[in-house]
Parts: sequence; C-alpha cells; structure tokens
Amino acid sequence: MTDAGVAAFERLAPAVRYQIVNGLGFAALRPVQALAIPPVLDGEHVVLLAPTAGGKTEAAFFPLLSRMDAEDWRGLSVLYVSPIKALLNNQRDRLEHLTGLLGRRAATWHGDVGQAARRAFLRDPSDVLLTTPESLEVMLMSPRVPARSLFRGLQAVVIDEVHAFVRDDRGGHLASVLERLVRLCGRDLQRVALSATVGNPEVILEWLRGSSKRAGRVLRAPGATTEPEVVIDFVGSEGGAAKAAGALFAGDKRLMFVESRRAAESIASALNTQGVPVFVSHSSLSPDSRAQAERAFSEARNCVIVATSTLELGIDVGDLDRVLQLDAPGTVASFLQRMGRTGRRAGARANCTFLCTEPETTVHAAALMRLHQRGYVEPVRPPRKAAHLLAHQLMALSLQLGGLPESDAWAWVSGAAPFAGLGPGDVKTLVEHMLSKGILHRDGGLLSLGPDGEKRYGRRNFESLYAVFDAPRVLTVMWAGQEVGQVDATFIALQKEDGEEAGPDDRPKGPAAFVLGGRAWRVTSVEWPKALLHVRPVEDAKMARWTGSPRVRGRVLCEAIREVLSSEDVDPWWSKRARAVIAEQRAEHEFLAREGTCLVEAPGGLRWWTFAGGAANQLLGRVLEGMLGKSVAADDLGVTLREGAGASEAGVRMALAKLRAEGRPSEADARAAALRMRAAARVSKFQPCLTAEMEGDLLVEALVDVEGARAVVG
Repeated sequence: MTDAGVAAFERLAPAVRYQIVNGLGFAALRPVQALAIPPVLDGEHVVLLAPTAGGKTEAAFFPLLSRMDAEDWRGLSVLYVSPIKALLNNQRDRLEHLTGLLGRRAATWHGDVGQAARRAFLRDPSDVLLTTPESLEVMLMSPRVPARSLFRGLQAVVIDEVHAFVRDDRGGHLASVLERLVRLCGRDLQRVALSATVGNPEVILEWLRGSSKRAGRVLRAPGATTEPEVVIDFVGSEGGAAKAAGALFAGDKRLMFVESRRAAESIASALNTQGVPVFVSHSSLSPDSRAQAERAFSEARNCVIVATSTLELGIDVGDLDRVLQLDAPGTVASFLQRMGRTGRRAGARANCTFLCTEPETTVHAAALMRLHQRGYVEPVRPPRKAAHLLAHQLMALSLQLGGLPESDAWAWVSGAAPFAGLGPGDVKTLVEHMLSKGILHRDGGLLSLGPDGEKRYGRRNFESLYAVFDAPRVLTVMWAGQEVGQVDATFIALQKEDGEEAGPDDRPKGPAAFVLGGRAWRVTSVEWPKALLHVRPVEDAKMARWTGSPRVRGRVLCEAIREVLSSEDVDPWWSKRARAVIAEQRAEHEFLAREGTCLVEAPGGLRWWTFAGGAANQLLGRVLEGMLGKSVAADDLGVTLREGAGASEAGVRMALAKLRAEGRPSEADARAAALRMRAAARVSKFQPCLTAEMEGDLLVEALVDVEGARAVVG
C-alpha cells in the first residue's frame, strides 16, 4: 500500500479498519478506495470514476460506515440508489455483509419486495436502504409510510451508475426527490456518485450538489495500463453472429450484448439450435427468470449469455472471459461499460469482439473505436428548464403533504438541477395553467389534484405519479403458474390465421407463438382484463416484438463515421472481412472527397450527406420541407429530398445558401419543427400540464439540435 493509502486507511474508525483486514481479508486498499476516504470522511460531495469492478462500492461505504460508527448515526442513515432493481439485488448481499461486520444492517425496497418485508423495515428501519427513485417516490407519497420520522436521521446518499440517471428524466426526478428529502430531514445531505464512464464529470458534480453548500470534488481512479483486445468482424446476419458466438472462444464464458430484446431472443434461439449452453437477460423477462439465468451463467464455464443493456450497469455475472457485441452500441460510454466486464483477473486484458451484421454497422463500430482511441466519452447534458418534471413534483407533493401550500411549493424543489433555469415566475405560470386545465385544484391556498389530474394520473392509487416515464401496454406471460416475462399486447392482438385478427375474448384467433427467454411458447389463453397471457412450451416460433424508442446517433459519432468513409487508413482491429466491407463502403461514398456540400443524386431525388446526427438532421429536414415542399426525410447521416423538394439541385443549393446567409435554423425554426414532430414523438406524459411555450422548450431540447444544424449549414 502506498504512503497515501496507509494515511487514508489510518483515518478510518478502528472498527472499520479491523473488519477490512480481518472480516474482509483485504491486504491493501485499492487506489480508488484510498482516494475516496479523505473527502468522504470530511463530508464532501464526491463523484467517483473508476472502471467496472474497480471497488467503487467499498470506496463509498468504507468512509461512510466509518462516519456512521464514529458519529453514532442511528436509524436510516444512508440511501444507496440504483437505476435498476437487478443492480440493487446484486449489491444486496455485498452491503448486508459490509454493514453486518459492524453490527449494522442493510435492507432493500423496490417493486419486487413484498409487503411483509416492507412492513418489517418500517417497524425497525435498517441503517442502509437500497432503492430506486421510483420507490423513494412511493415512500414519500404513501400514507402508510411515516416519511418524516423515517428519514429524519438520513445523512448521506450514494448514487450508483450516476451517468444513467443524469442523461434523462429519471435523473431530474431523483434530483427533485433528494431536495424533498433534505427538507424532510432538515440537513444538508452528503452525496456520493459512482460511475465508470462519463465525459464531463464536473457537470455531474454540479447536478449532484443541487442546493447544497458543501464542498465537492471529482475523483478519478488510475486507468488501465494495458491496451484492450478489440476485433471488429463482419458476419453478415444474425444467424452468422450466432454461429460465430458459438464457435469463437469455445470453452470460455462469453457475454454477448445486443441492441434490442428481439435480437436477444433471436440470437439465443439460434445458439440453442447449435447446442450451445445459452442464457438470456433483458427487461421483459421476469425478475426470477433473469436472476436464474444470471446465477446459472455465473456458475457455468463454456456458455454464452445474451443480454441487452440490462447487464451493462455493473451487475456481477462471475468470472467473465469474453465480451461479444452484436453490431455496435450507440455511444462510446456504453462500449466502455460493456468491455469493462472483462479483464478483471490478474494478467487478463479487457476485450470486445464486434460481430457486425451489415456494412453500415461495421462502419459504425469502426467509428466508435476511433473515438475511443482518442479518449472521447460522450458528455451528459442535464436539463435546466424541465417544467414537465416540475409539474410532476407539484402533483406528487400535493399528495405527499395532503395539500401543497402554494406559497411554499417552489421552496421544496427549487435547488434541484433540472430547475436551475426556472424561477418563481415560471412556477406561478405553470400552476395557473394546471389550475385552468383542472389538473390542479386550489382551496384556501392549498393545491391538490383536480378532476383532470385525477383522471390522467390518479388511477390505480396514483401509480402514474410514481415514475416520470410511461410504461408500455404489456401482457404478463404465465406458464404453470410461474411468470416467464412480458410481451407487447399489440404483438399478441395482431396475430392472424386465415385473415382473422385476434379478438378481445379469452383466446386469440391466430396460432400466437413466440420466443421468450430463449424458449418457444404457444398461447393457450389470454385474460385481457388482467393482462395475463397463458402459454405452453412448443418446439418452434417467431420472435416476439416489443416497442421501444428509436436510437438516434449523436453528431460526434456521425462525424467519425464520415471520417472512416472518407479516409484510407486501415485500423489494426479490423478483421479481413471488415476491411473488405469498409473498402466497399468507401467506394460507394467516394463523393465525400469532393469539396463543398455533399449533395448527390439518390433514387427519386437528392441526398444531402450532413453527418450531423439525427437531432440536427430532423430540424434541417423540417426547415427544408417548409422552404421546398414535400417530401423530405431525415436520418442520422443526412437528409433525403424527393418529389417537389428534390426536383432541382439548384433549388436546394439556393435554399441552403439562404439559410446560411440568415444564420438559420433559428430558435423559431427549432420550435416550429419540434411542434410538428410532437404527434409522432411524445416526450413526456406530463406534456398536458405545460403551457404552449413550456411544451415548445421541452420539445426543442429533446428532439432537435439547433447548434449542430447551424454548424452543418455553415
């Protein structure tokens, strides 16, 4: 142990030092643990960056447990918040052991925890509680939870995988709930955030701080000293990817990441037919099914587990040999999270093998790797004018308090990062609008849910208010009384036989059969009112479908794709097949070498290759459609103009010159484009609460990229 490590270790409480050596058998602290001890003991906020399996959990809890012991914290003192229940379950045994060594206790509270366990916790709260933001919201709103007394001893909050929160509405929700907890317990809570990969940790620290006046710092663990082993290969199809996954590294334990639940089932089914031991993990499998698969995988050797991003966030699946990636993830951060599951044994190298099914995804993977080689990781940009989240909080607080004093509403959440760009005037405007719509009701200065608020968000005991996101309509799949997982209700309803659609009775008309959990099932009956789908095993079936948000690639990645296509360099991690495919793609895109705007002929019109990213191109497409007429379609890499819009190359170039001269697209262009996209892309279930101006702000921030669009026009 270094001198700094020894000095840090000596600052811990004697009981903690004893248990680190004797209870845990540590010969020395890891570098990240030594780094974290002084600032956490001093009560600072900390953003702790370290590779997956780098010891971040202990880095946070060694000094917090030391403070708990030295300062004699009593009752619920520390919250551990995770973005997914699976990670909570994965960490439960670890934190129960850590706290138990000091005579303290840890407990878990989330949607899968039974009522008996919850009642036991409320009767005798543990020192540490593992939970999610949504479960915290339930606890604050529930009349059965004495929130003020429960949280009065709270001292600190640990947020794991913080980057997964900050980038979306769940982060804004969590920041708001933390401010409410500060108000309940009456003290400035210490906050420790853990992450493996983030491009702008200083922004994360500001998000984390909220209204707090404590000092804070970013800590980075030393990076890996060896280069990872990366291969990009072209396999041509999902069948080819399954064949390669089964054949490559035979005898090794392989974790294969895919980008959709459908792909997970497809690959797993194909591996099954090859006789390869395979397990599946994705969000539509039941918790028990996922846990069984992950447990079996952790104990096996020569096998493959096929997973979506559910296994990206630090869940322990044992001693892993290889990471395989079907096609490519959308960000460098995801790639680093996934590759970081390997290389944990002494002398082992982190590794990742890309198995690309299309030429385009091969180029995408190549671009991703070039960004990684430059040390690039995507920054996260927390919202600052999230009026939709404020609307959510106003309604939740009205239920939590049994009536929210209007004069006090802003004080409850004003320090939360997503409201930094709002002020008391915005709150007043929002409240008046929600009152006019009947979403809120005012009675003697107290705000409560109005008739429209009850109708929209008050059903099923206010379940719609516990979370900031919408849950899709799904059916729970049951076999022999056990839950298998979930499928989209529309997928089952549209199964046909002899031209007939399934009807809302107890039995579908068609031979509805599908693959779930790597097994084929046939529907035996549907209980539509209960959303239950009863099945039995069969030999073969089609892939199930699930709805999901489309993936939009960012500008930096798209520019890297352009670089791959327009350069002649060959990277050492490209396989022979990948080199051939990329060479063909470069030949098809030889026009990129020309100077000036990349406007080329395309089937039925013209194609403008911008490489500006989906959000910028959507804005450009809507603006050009307004100038040139129909029909304009946008994607991540460019804008396609057909019919009247693409009738004249000269006309398109004149329109671009006009935009350039006027410094457009403007903010007004962005607002108009975003509002036109509203019907096809609802951003939040709380949009009905917003004024037209607030809704426009939300849509612009979520759907378009004004800066990127201006840059490509210029």
